Amino acid sequence: MSLKPAFPRRPADLGPKTIVLLFLLLFALAAIPILTHPVPPLSDYANHLARMHVIGQGARDPFLSRFYTVDWAVIPNLMMDLVVPPIARLTGVYAAGEIYTLGCFALIAFGTLALNRALFGLWSATPLLVFPLLYNGIFLIGVMNYICGIGLALLALAAWVVLRERRWRYGVALVFVIALFFCHLVALGVYGIGLLAFEISRLWSGRGTPLRPRILSFCAAGLPFLAALVLFRFSPTLGLAGENYWAPQGKVTGVEFIINVYYDVVAFVLTGAVAIAGVWALRHRLMRTAPMLIPLLIVGGLVYLAMPRTAFATYMADQRLPAALAFMVVACVRVDLRSRLVRRGFAIFLVLVLSIRVAEVQTMWGRLTAWTHGFMDSIGKIDRGARVLVAYADPRGGGAPTDLGLVHAACLAMIEKSSLVTTAFTVPGKQILRARAAYRDFVDTEDGFPPTVEQLQVSADSPTPDGPRYWDLWPQHFDYVYVLYSERGDANPDPDRLTLVSEGERFQLYRVKPDAG
Repeated sequence: MSLKPAFPRRPADLGPKTIVLLFLLLFALAAIPILTHPVPPLSDYANHLARMHVIGQGARDPFLSRFYTVDWAVIPNLMMDLVVPPIARLTGVYAAGEIYTLGCFALIAFGTLALNRALFGLWSATPLLVFPLLYNGIFLIGVMNYICGIGLALLALAAWVVLRERRWRYGVALVFVIALFFCHLVALGVYGIGLLAFEISRLWSGRGTPLRPRILSFCAAGLPFLAALVLFRFSPTLGLAGENYWAPQGKVTGVEFIINVYYDVVAFVLTGAVAIAGVWALRHRLMRTAPMLIPLLIVGGLVYLAMPRTAFATYMADQRLPAALAFMVVACVRVDLRSRLVRRGFAIFLVLVLSIRVAEVQTMWGRLTAWTHGFMDSIGKIDRGARVLVAYADPRGGGAPTDLGLVHAACLAMIEKSSLVTTAFTVPGKQILRARAAYRDFVDTEDGFPPTVEQLQVSADSPTPDGPRYWDLWPQHFDYVYVLYSERGDANPDPDRLTLVSEGERFQLYRVKPDAG
């Protein structure tokens, strides 16, 4: 049974060679912000990069090996941990992070192309519309394992569509399920949603044929996912099963993450341009959609509304979904580019739209990373092997897109100065990095918020009343304190115990006085 729509035999799109050249051009444009910003201002990125450094070099570094250990386990958050450290041994950790990020971009773009090819039977330039979507609100959070999982989910679904009539599709799907499990549980769910939508479309289109074989085939599509259940049974992540939280607020924001990055006006312009082009294509009857599009929108929408905000201690679990599903939606659309003028116009339109998005990101990153040089200079003033406590001057810091790059910037001290940093990701069941027993009580093992300067003042001489907290009696356990989201010239929060070492845009670095503890 074939679900591929019939298309005219005459050329209705760019040729394969032209599509490849256009793909490379768009990829080169999309790569500019990554290549020009070795530490992009993404929320979790610096923390992930620091973990990559510890995994690759920690055993060779006497300070890092004193502070940290790596506890390998079956965790659905490992893809970056497996891929980046080997690359970093050849290129250095910053370049390895750039290679990984660009690899994720290429995987998503090619996965969308491959899925579109599988659904329609012809290569098309239409899926190249995903390039401006590579920079989205979820990418700004820096969830790098999940970003890789989006690309793998698209490829996995493309493989299933192509191999649908062959029995060994189950073996291929099994490999993808295992790989997606080690990317992220939500990425595995994205693949599940796409597969379910495709199978629903097949079930519906097969009306008039015997029902029982169709139902059995429909149910058998879920068999490869049993491997994920087995892996999950042996995963420490299962211990986080009770850490779930559902919130209706933010559902609209999750949809906005698809297109809105920094400037609302850019999001409006890009959305308007695509909408106008889509209306034009519909009016001229040039747009085709795959049968699975409607089931995808229905299933994806229902799952999104039902998903909790926090699942297995993973924040923004539901808000990650729309951006991923947007790539699948693009893969379900094909525009017939029958005339030479339309083909050229489409190529120009793609380059123009992506250039606007890249200019937005490049401009904002150039402004946001102005603090990078000052921050790296401050890290240079930290003693090697020091213990660094991170605190907030503003408890609301880190919430705005312009604040994201500073959230985990202190973790760069792990790379540059082999330091212990309290905000490094060391949550059991979520990461494989662990603080050694002697330091475990002095780091954040719950992925919470750093203390405010007011909380530091309260807990300097005595434990927190509702404690214990890892910052209790902090002058005894730390050598330096980073105060983030402060302003230049802000008063020293504790002059008796702290000496200002450096300050820059939105941060201050203090040394704990030797006699303070």
